[in-house]
Amino acid sequence: MAAVNLRGVEKTYPNGFKAVHGVDLDVRDGEFMVFVGPSGCAKSTLLRMVAGLESITGGELRIGGRAVNDLPPKERGIAMVFQNYALYPHMTVYDNLAFGLKLAKTPKAELDQRVRHAAQLLEMEHLLDRYPKQLSGGQAQRVAVGRAIVKKPDVFLFDEPLSNLDAKLRAAMRVRLTELHRSLREAGQPATTIYVTHDQTEAMTMGERICVLKAGVIQQVDTPTALYERPANAFVAGFIGSPEMNLVPAALQDGAVAVGGVRLPIPTERLGRALAVSGEVQFGLRPEHIGIQPEARPGTVAVTGTLRFCEHMGAEVFVYFDVGAQAFSARINADQIGDLLQAPRGSQHAFQFQMGQAHLFDARTGVALR
Repeated sequence: MAAVNLRGVEKTYPNGFKAVHGVDLDVRDGEFMVFVGPSGCAKSTLLRMVAGLESITGGELRIGGRAVNDLPPKERGIAMVFQNYALYPHMTVYDNLAFGLKLAKTPKAELDQRVRHAAQLLEMEHLLDRYPKQLSGGQAQRVAVGRAIVKKPDVFLFDEPLSNLDAKLRAAMRVRLTELHRSLREAGQPATTIYVTHDQTEAMTMGERICVLKAGVIQQVDTPTALYERPANAFVAGFIGSPEMNLVPAALQDGAVAVGGVRLPIPTERLGRALAVSGEVQFGLRPEHIGIQPEARPGTVAVTGTLRFCEHMGAEVFVYFDVGAQAFSARINADQIGDLLQAPRGSQHAFQFQMGQAHLFDARTGVALR
C-alpha cells in the first residue's frame, strides 16, 4: 500500500509550454482515484509523471512517503497498464505474465503461484497456454492487467486501458476492474489505483473519488455523488452527466432567473451566495430534472418550449427543445413520453422544470454560487 502525494507539481516543456500547473493532490492508501477531463487536459501527462515516464519540472511527488522525483520507474513501486496491450506475441499468456518476475529472478514456485493467482483473479486460467493472436481484445487487456498484478505494486496506474474495446466489452471490463480492486482489498492486498479516462461514465462508475482536470489545472476532487450534485464550477457541471447539464445565460433578480423570456423562481435553499447577487449568471439544470407532466407538481415551474427533435434510447427519450433563443435537453422515461415522439418539429409543449435542482454559476468565473 502507498499513498500518492503531489505538492505544487508542474510540467513545463523545453519550448516553454506549461502543461501542468501547480497540482496539489493526495491519493489515499488503497484508493481508486480517477483522472478525467477532455483531450489535452494533461491527465495522461500527470499519470506519466507519477510513473516516472515524464520528468517533473516543479514541485514534489511522494509515493508511500518517499520523494520519488528523481527515481526511475522501476524503483517507484508502480505497475502501469497502457491503452495498447504490449504483449509479447511469441510468448504464451503464462509466459507474458511471468516475464517480469523471471527478470527479477523470482523463485520458480513463487513465480508460478503469483501467475496462477493473477489468472484466477481475472478468470483466465483457461487462457494460460494461448498466444496473444488467439485472444480477443478483452482477453488481451486482462492479460495486460494480470501482468501488473503479478508485480504486487504499491500503485496501479491505468492510462485509458479500455479505449480499444467496443462498448459492450468496455462495460464488462469496467465491472471487472472495479471488482478486482475490491477483491484485492478484501484479500488484504489493497493497492492504490490511479485510472485515467476521458469518459465521464467510466469515471463515475469506477472512481471512489474523481479528479476533474482542465488545461492542466484541477477543477474539483470529490466523490461521484458530490461532483454530480455539487459541482464546483460550470465546467465540472457540464462535463459530469449524460446528457450534459443545460447551461444557459440568465439574468438573476429578486430570487428568480429570466431565461428565454420566462421568469423562473429559485428556491431559497438553492440560492446560497446568489442571494446577494443581481445581474448576469449561468443557470444550470440537468436534463433528468425536466419533465413533461401535463400539470405542475410542487417545486416545479411550467415552461413552454419549442420542440426540435427526440432521440429514442430505449428506456429513455432525450428531448431537445428551445425556450426563446436558449436550447435545452430533457431526459424522460419512455413510458412517460406520451405522443411527444410523434409531434412535429416546431410544435409547442409544456415542460416542467424542477427548480429545487437548479444550479447557478458566476457568469464571469464559472464558480458555483451556492
